[in-house]
This record gives sequence, structure tokens and C-alpha cells, in this order.
Amino acid sequence: MKATPVRAASRWQWDRDLLLGIGCICLSALTSPLMQGVAKLLGETYNSVQVSWARAFGHIVFMLAAFVPRFGPRMLYTRRIWQHLRRSSCLFLSNLSYFFAITFIPIAKAASINMVGPLIVAGLAWPMLGERTTIGRIVAVAIGFIGVLIIIRPGSEVFHWAVLFILFSALLNGLYQIYTRKIADTEAPETSAIYSSIVGAFGMFLVLPLVWKTPVGWADVVLFSAMGALGALTHYFVALALRFAPANIVTPFSYVQLLGSVLVGYLMFDNLPDVMTWLGGAIVVASGLYIGLTQTRRRSLAGAAHAATLPDREGRA
Repeated sequence: MKATPVRAASRWQWDRDLLLGIGCICLSALTSPLMQGVAKLLGETYNSVQVSWARAFGHIVFMLAAFVPRFGPRMLYTRRIWQHLRRSSCLFLSNLSYFFAITFIPIAKAASINMVGPLIVAGLAWPMLGERTTIGRIVAVAIGFIGVLIIIRPGSEVFHWAVLFILFSALLNGLYQIYTRKIADTEAPETSAIYSSIVGAFGMFLVLPLVWKTPVGWADVVLFSAMGALGALTHYFVALALRFAPANIVTPFSYVQLLGSVLVGYLMFDNLPDVMTWLGGAIVVASGLYIGLTQTRRRSLAGAAHAATLPDREGRA
């Protein structure tokens, strides 16, 4: 049966939004490794709390400068301030844990372990968002965690205690994405992006004097500023992605970050992952892609079924 214009438009809009969501999450997966590389450089000289604060404060400054002239002060209006504070707390603690850990372990290895984040989102999407799952996806999550164990290799001589902070960071980042998805239907991406860093930017003023070290030169000032801008772009892309498409569809595509992290680790620190890290990372990525692809297929069928129920121009169902 030939599709009516309304039905065709609905299917086209569904596909377009899905592609936009995937594109935005891939962009965030490219800006994030650059931010982490800058954070690792700064972490060699400055305390992780100061680095995390600079990332959050720079995020706020960049967002205000970039978006207030375009959207006006109304972008700061929200009725869900407590939800934003919850999101922001998760994000700040996640960044603090991650920046602390990468002062001890290579970026590529940290990124490989952090890839468990989308699996955490997939596991939490059912109880927290009501996005149904299947036995196959549960098995995929379990296999993904086996991949993480291969990377970490607990009990072996290559195990480093700092990887526990990466796992903690991944859990908090998964919660951050879940909470972002919960408010995506009512909050503009610009609003979500700017409020995501308010805890780190302003809450840390209480402890910052205890760890503060004045930047030793203009090069470090530029690095601090670049980190804030890259962080702002990363989370703006995440907010856009979650506005266009469901969390458990777009988040597996953040695995692009693994390739970016390998490149940044090699170019900036001359580090390359070992064979076991590649193997474990491949297992984690394969698990996440299985979850994303099966979920995409289910949602595409649901979207097509919904479009088929829409009336045509003459009012027929």
C-alpha cells in the first residue's frame, strides 16, 4: 500500500531524528578525548580538584558566551533546578574521578574501561526510564563486563588501583545520562548543557583555596580554557543527542571515543594499548553495539507502526 504524505513525513522525521542523535553523540565522542588529553597534561602539575573545577567553570563561561547572545537569558530559566543539581553532581564527581585516575594510567586504557558506561545506561534504562529490555541485551551487558575484566585483569601485575576510579566515573556518567534523558522532553539542550556544570563550577569554591596553584604561564591558561570549551561542547552534543533519540540507542555510538582516545594517547603521550586491552575493548564495544542495534531495530519498527496509524489528508486511519 502506498504511504500517505503524513505517514511518509512521520517516518522521515523519525529516521532524521535518529541520525541526528547518533551524529551528535559521535561528535561528543571526538571532543571528549581531546578534553581528557588536556586534563592529563594539566594533572601532571595541578591538583585534580583544580583541574575539574576549571573544566566546569570554563564550561559555564563558554556556554554563556556562546548561547546567551543567541537564545537570551530565557535559556537559564528552568522549573527543574533540583534535577539539574542531581545531574551536575553526578557529572562533577565523574569528571573528578576520571581526571584523578588518568594521572596514573594511560588515556586509552582509561577510555576502554570507561566504555562500560553505555552498558550501564542500557542496564538502568529499564528500571529508571521504563525502556524495556530483553534477555539478549542482559546477556550482552554481562559479556561487556567480562570485557572490562579482561582490560583490568584484577589480581595480575598489570592491575592498577586507579581503574576503580574509572569504573566509579563510568557509573556516575551513566546516571548523568539517565537523568539527562529524564528531563530532555521539557528542557532545551542549551539549558541542560549549562546547568550540567553548576555544582563543579560554584560548589568547589569552598575547597578550591586549599588546592589552588596559580597557572605558571599563558600556555597553561590556554589549556585550562580549552578544556572548559571542549567539555561544554561535549555535553551540549550529548544533550542534543538525547533530545533527538532514546538513550539506549545513541549511547552505544559513544564507542567512537575509544578510537579518539587511542589517537590522543599516542600523539600526546606516546602510549598505545596492549593486546589484552584491545581484546577487552573489542568485547565491550561489540556488546554495546549489539544492544544499540537491537534496540534501534525495535524502536524503528515501533516508529513505523505508529506512523501507520496516523490519518491521511482525508482523515482516514
